[in-house]
Amino acid sequence: MHHHHGYTWLGSGHDLLKDGPRRPIHPEFKASKVVPLELAHWLLKPPTFVQGTWTEPTQAATWFGERAREHAHSFASVHDRAPETLSVKVQGAAKAVAGGEDAAGGWYLTGQRFLSVCLIACGPHRLRPEIGCPQQRT
Repeated sequence: MHHHHGYTWLGSGHDLLKDGPRRPIHPEFKASKVVPLELAHWLLKPPTFVQGTWTEPTQAATWFGERAREHAHSFASVHDRAPETLSVKVQGAAKAVAGGEDAAGGWYLTGQRFLSVCLIACGPHRLRPEIGCPQQRT
């Protein structure tokens, strides 16, 4: 059954510059919680990294918006902090998920931090059908 998994990462923006641990071939990849370079590669991470699973696009987009709004007061960009800007981003996520696509949001926060909120298509992934569902791994 087609569904989406939710993932978040909040960490140092400097960690995004280290692309080694963000690639599946790197020995630290599976344990690293930093957002992968390719969104579908979230599905290669341990099942414990999944923060929610939805078959209903509206519920997935609601989760996406809630995670972003939790940190909106710390967004480095005044434009990104505006409620209307965030609403447009959440609406875009809902549209992407309804179409079976991934949805990703990324924001720099004060203190050189970065927030990533992702909804990753699964069952199978459109671009990476060879990657199985993390919740079906034993």
